[in-house]
Amino acid sequence: MLSVLRNRTYRHLFTAQVVALAGTGLATVALGLLAYDLAGADAGSVLGTALAIKMVAYVGIAPVVAALAHRIPRRRLLVAADLTRAGVALGLPFVGSVWQVYLLIFVLQAASATFTPAFQSVIPEVLPEEHDYTRALSLSRLAYDTESLVSPVLAAGVLALVGYRWLFWGTVTGFLASAALVVSVVLPGGTAGAGGPGGAARPGGALASRSLAGIRLFLSVPRLRALLALDLAVAAGGAMVIVNTVVCVRGQLGRPAADVPLALGAYGAGSMTVALLLPRVLDRVTDRAVMLPAAFAVVGLLAALALVTAAGPTAGGGGWRWPALLALWAGLGAAGSLILTPGGRLLRSAVPAADLPAAFAAQFSLSHGCWLLAYPLAGWLGATASLPAATLALGVLALAAATLALHTWPPARAPRPVRSLPPRPRPAAR
Repeated sequence: MLSVLRNRTYRHLFTAQVVALAGTGLATVALGLLAYDLAGADAGSVLGTALAIKMVAYVGIAPVVAALAHRIPRRRLLVAADLTRAGVALGLPFVGSVWQVYLLIFVLQAASATFTPAFQSVIPEVLPEEHDYTRALSLSRLAYDTESLVSPVLAAGVLALVGYRWLFWGTVTGFLASAALVVSVVLPGGTAGAGGPGGAARPGGALASRSLAGIRLFLSVPRLRALLALDLAVAAGGAMVIVNTVVCVRGQLGRPAADVPLALGAYGAGSMTVALLLPRVLDRVTDRAVMLPAAFAVVGLLAALALVTAAGPTAGGGGWRWPALLALWAGLGAAGSLILTPGGRLLRSAVPAADLPAAFAAQFSLSHGCWLLAYPLAGWLGATASLPAATLALGVLALAAATLALHTWPPARAPRPVRSLPPRPRPAAR
């Protein structure tokens, strides 16, 4: 897998992704502590609103940026997004009210919605070989999982020495380092969304039409409609983990607070394991053979989780339910990685190279729309009905998504043999 790092351009871009993710992880920890300083017991509602703002920015901004960025060189666009994120992180330690947090979070996530699709669309051009691109996707998945495990530990080390506001300076450093690494390489291609003949992202036309061009392209391809359904299945399982881990561990099983990151670590470990093993698997089997079974696995895992949580709250650690929860979290992480990691391969094979920026922007926006649907289901149903009810509802959502993907993405058919035509009779000699 690490052989792709011999490519200097990709090595610098991957390092830029890693340091930016580390900075984002530090900001996540610091933002929670800042919200508690500003809102006290209402910190949860502040963070929930900030999360909703993040999803709205992701869903709404990415297609608009893809439409506006058709004349901007991609390296300049990536650097501008990194500098914007660094500027926002620089201002966060000095905010004094909740509305300022909301405003800065929106700008920060709008910049991320600019950076991520443009970054994703560059990698297939840097690594045009399918073998190399598959390994790059696994490395990217591994980077995200490592960030979720390492950043809290790094933040804890910093907090042992200084106040939490210093974490934002680490975020600034990460984004500035990312910008410097992007500047250090020459990227292939020209602008961030220049579509060729028949491309989705053309300079002409109204802004609204250009903003929706990538989404129309995405929804016009059966395989990509299936990919969107699979993203919904991932969101159904992932939202249960992200929103309700603390409820399951503390409220259902009566475990100590220190076990919450352990459960989240099990989810990340499942995802990382798949990211390490998947490239060799994808050398031998198709994306469809991996992704569709993983979506139905999410359904089964959520059904099993409903049984684990149906017994209600218990004291004394939950007995057998605690290792069962860890196994289910690891399974959901693995299933999510089985779907998310090959997604870039599927997208690249489904659209022309000139349309990749618009297609990646559309996928970024639509997939986060799935999370925007799944988060409230996981949170509101878990709080107002019960945890098993929320789990079953998300399981039904995942089942509908997996079934839709199965019917939308038919298996590849072998080409029909060409029948030999009988030889033409030669004209009679005159």
